[in-house]
Amino acid sequence: MENGATGSPRGALVVLEGLDRSGKTSQASGLLTYLEGQGLSAELWRFPDRNTCVGQMISSYLSNESELDDRTIHLLFSANRWEKRTLMESKLRSGTTLIVDRYSYSGVAFSSAKGLDIEWCKGPEKGLLAPDLVAYLDVPPEKAAERGGYGGERYEQLEFQKKVAQHYEMLHDLTWKTVDACLPMEEVAKQLREIVMDCVANCQKGKPLVELWQR
Repeated sequence: MENGATGSPRGALVVLEGLDRSGKTSQASGLLTYLEGQGLSAELWRFPDRNTCVGQMISSYLSNESELDDRTIHLLFSANRWEKRTLMESKLRSGTTLIVDRYSYSGVAFSSAKGLDIEWCKGPEKGLLAPDLVAYLDVPPEKAAERGGYGGERYEQLEFQKKVAQHYEMLHDLTWKTVDACLPMEEVAKQLREIVMDCVANCQKGKPLVELWQR
């Protein structure tokens, strides 16, 4: 999808991925504050977006208030991302950098960890925008399980998180940068700021938008 605005300055699509309790939400908020402090237009997005109709169904499932077939919930997660696809492209082309807490990689890693075929899991995601950078906050599942609030939602189970970590490894590509999330929070934040600013600079130079898994 390299038509239209090829060569035009734009915002960067930056995704934070990692196991539950790896620190994504805190670091994403800190990144937003930092980028705005640099005078950049930036927004923080999270998936699932629980404010939409689809997102409310997902929220009910994650809170163990409803039961859904594994394929059904995977497609709902995907639909939740598709709900925002047009707005995402518009924001990026207008020059706004998006910091996204979880994206398609979470959907594929978690669903395939439950036993679904990984290529089937990727299918509904094709056509969504590909991130310019995936920052993977790497933390051993055992360490994540020691952090506050662990176990409050459906997927926060140690053995399952170990499987998720293995499936994340299958998804790494050249857009991924791994950050040791066991380091002090400020050191993690410093590393993230450096790799994100490099990414933003490349997008401001006119890096074209491409679609997920279509490289």
